[in-house]
Amino acid sequence: MNMKILHTTLAASLALLLGGCMVGPDYHRPQVATAPQYKELPGWTAAAPAAEAPKGDWWTGFNDPLLNQLEPMVSVSNQTVRQDYANYQAALAEVQVARSSLFPTIGVTGSATRQRGASSSLGNNGNGSISSAGSLEGNVSWAPDLWGKVRRTIEENKATAQASEATLANATLSEQTALATAVIELRVSDANIDLLQKTVDAYKEYLRVIANQGTAGTIAPSDVISARTQLENAQASLLALGVARAQYAHAIAVLVGKNPEELDIPHSMTLPTLPTVPAGVPSTLLQRRPDIAIAERQMAAQNAAIGIAIAAYYPSLSLSAADGFSQSPLAGLLHIANHVWSLGADASETLFDFGARHGEVAAAKANYEAAIANYRGTVLTAFQNVEDDLSGLRILAQQAEVLDSAVHDATRGAEIAFNEYQAGTVDYTTAATARATQLSTQQSALNVQQQRLLDAVSLIGDVGGGWSASELGEPPKSSLTSSAQH
Repeated sequence: MNMKILHTTLAASLALLLGGCMVGPDYHRPQVATAPQYKELPGWTAAAPAAEAPKGDWWTGFNDPLLNQLEPMVSVSNQTVRQDYANYQAALAEVQVARSSLFPTIGVTGSATRQRGASSSLGNNGNGSISSAGSLEGNVSWAPDLWGKVRRTIEENKATAQASEATLANATLSEQTALATAVIELRVSDANIDLLQKTVDAYKEYLRVIANQGTAGTIAPSDVISARTQLENAQASLLALGVARAQYAHAIAVLVGKNPEELDIPHSMTLPTLPTVPAGVPSTLLQRRPDIAIAERQMAAQNAAIGIAIAAYYPSLSLSAADGFSQSPLAGLLHIANHVWSLGADASETLFDFGARHGEVAAAKANYEAAIANYRGTVLTAFQNVEDDLSGLRILAQQAEVLDSAVHDATRGAEIAFNEYQAGTVDYTTAATARATQLSTQQSALNVQQQRLLDAVSLIGDVGGGWSASELGEPPKSSLTSSAQH
């Protein structure tokens, strides 16, 4: 037998592998019921196909320079994203490990010995003969994937790697929306600070007028005390806003991978713009949400695990071959007369395992059913999220319109009440109440504007941002050759 025979044997085994079957069910994505449109879609424009293309830098729609500066840093410096990236790389490596099992393991061994034998007589002064020996041998071992266990393992690991890739996308989108939320909260804090600062200035003017009247003796001293108390409460509220603003600034720094003291965010006089977010149709969520892609890929991995478990019912086959030289003494090791070879095959089959394999298959099928339930539950939750966002934006838009009128009326009412107080036609309590009503109405309008911005961020996240399941790539195969050689 020579190397030609060895190669022929390996080629025949490879043909056997390629003709081998794959036990277990092939994967088909379960159907999920989707409505033709969202319940809350009236009043919204369904997204055109072009609008459903990956948006990429979705945050630019808010027209906020801080968002535009910091959002690109999330995918690079955020520590949660970096952790999920490392997990994805580990999953890719597992795919490489699984693929390597399809190919033979090729190795080489060599040995050399030199020894002295025992002496045969006293005439050689007790010195035995010295001999040397050596061998050089190449070996190949391979377990053909007759029943598809290795290929099912590759399927499972590929699906797991794609789930890890979607997890990375989901983490990136989650951290990006968290950053957008923190920036909006910071901007609203700045707007609240501006509003309270104007209120403090107004109360200072109130106190100046009332103090002059008190000095002249035209009003009761209690009015001066009430005006001073109102000013001091407003000043205390203004100072308290600094705590929340500092916390939002610290959160923003951490989200972009910086220490809080490294990022200084100046006060802004402008709120982000409310963007137009195309709602799309429910079926697009199955492709647009990374968390749905995660659940779907986990389902595919569990389906492949069923095939792995079923493959244990079938016999396993292992082939081995060796070819090389062995010689003693060592001289002339590579001479043709010292050529040696061997071929071997091992087969094994479990006859009785008292239900172990049956239990493994049952467990794999149950895990698959659980994955299906998780997938459908994730889809239903996604629909709920979008409906919540759409209804929130629709209702808040109506509320904002009413509050705009209320702010106008409250501002005018506070001016009239203070003028009447100066004219002596109403008491100070009436003027103070009107001014407090103005502040409360302005804060309500600001809170509604804040919630509309936050709901817009939530809707962008809930429709998948700029991501699409089509971005899930096949794990790279460039390492197959090197895997087969090690």
